[in-house]
Amino acid sequence: MGNTAKDIGLGVVGIGLGAALLDINHVADSRLQVRAVYDPHPDRPHQRYQVGKRLSSLAEEFGVAHIADTYEALLSRPDLDCVAIFSPCPYHCRQVRAALQAGKNVIVTKPLAVSLEEARELVELVDRTGLKLLVAQSMRWNSRFRAIYDLFASGRLGEIRLAESYYVHDMRPVFDRSPWRYQLPQDFMYGGVCHPVDLLRWFLGEADEVFAYGSHGGLDARYPADKHDNFIISIKYRSGVIARVLGAFDLVHPPSLWSRPSLVGIALYGTKASVFNDRVVYDSYAQSAPQEEAIEPKGEALDHAGEIIGFLRHFEDCLVNDDKPLVDVRDGAQVIAICSACWESIRSGQPIRVTREFDLSH
Repeated sequence: MGNTAKDIGLGVVGIGLGAALLDINHVADSRLQVRAVYDPHPDRPHQRYQVGKRLSSLAEEFGVAHIADTYEALLSRPDLDCVAIFSPCPYHCRQVRAALQAGKNVIVTKPLAVSLEEARELVELVDRTGLKLLVAQSMRWNSRFRAIYDLFASGRLGEIRLAESYYVHDMRPVFDRSPWRYQLPQDFMYGGVCHPVDLLRWFLGEADEVFAYGSHGGLDARYPADKHDNFIISIKYRSGVIARVLGAFDLVHPPSLWSRPSLVGIALYGTKASVFNDRVVYDSYAQSAPQEEAIEPKGEALDHAGEIIGFLRHFEDCLVNDDKPLVDVRDGAQVIAICSACWESIRSGQPIRVTREFDLSH
């Protein structure tokens, strides 16, 4: 069997974490091909699997034909059908806007935007152009979370009554290799809390109301002292389910239970069984003995690079079959709406209703 024709051109913006997208060029049965890349710092060593390689070396290794001098030059290329944006969070809105205006379909790493106003603009633009946009919420392609979702969808957990999710990550070593996070700085509500918020939305549907607290950890003087970087959030969903979210990014990293692969985790408490990360326990009152078992990853256990290939293949299918992406522009905007309501709650000290404007089902 011969290789599939590489006839869907992809441009990549931001070759830091985005370097993992280049792997698609070596996937023989994928039609996607990275044909051009752009990074504002092409001469810096890029971290790829912990080996520093300059952009020119990566391009040569993966057969990328063109290194663009500017983002505008990349967008002007007629051989690109879509653009993957892996730049710092504050740049997402204007770069997505420019890509859509240039007629390119878009993959953008989380978050879609960093304000409710930006999210509204991008929803309107996607609706107007008819182009496809995928928000690359990588946890949706994580083999562990996909296995949990399959268990949930099978009904074996019963009705979910309570849930919680977390993203706990000492960001000091991340600051060392991506200084933009404290220089711009990164907003950890939109850029971090969006992970557990999106996970819970996947399982529980739309949020109705939030109440949030924020604080500053103060461990790293590089991050501005007037910015919150630790969060505790309560969420009430339209179904009546309540949940809590912990987003903590300025702390000494917790013990091994919370370390990789569990920087991000989820717990679901159902009427038949409860899940915590990779374990499920069934109701001991409904059977002769308690039954606890491991949740096996769905397919091969994936690292972050594997998750990236997963959502690239998904987007390829959406382009080929004209399907809706799993996390499209409205899904991404609804996560931004939840995070925006959390900020309003922190400022006001009050519970805040989450806008329904991006939900076409209500």
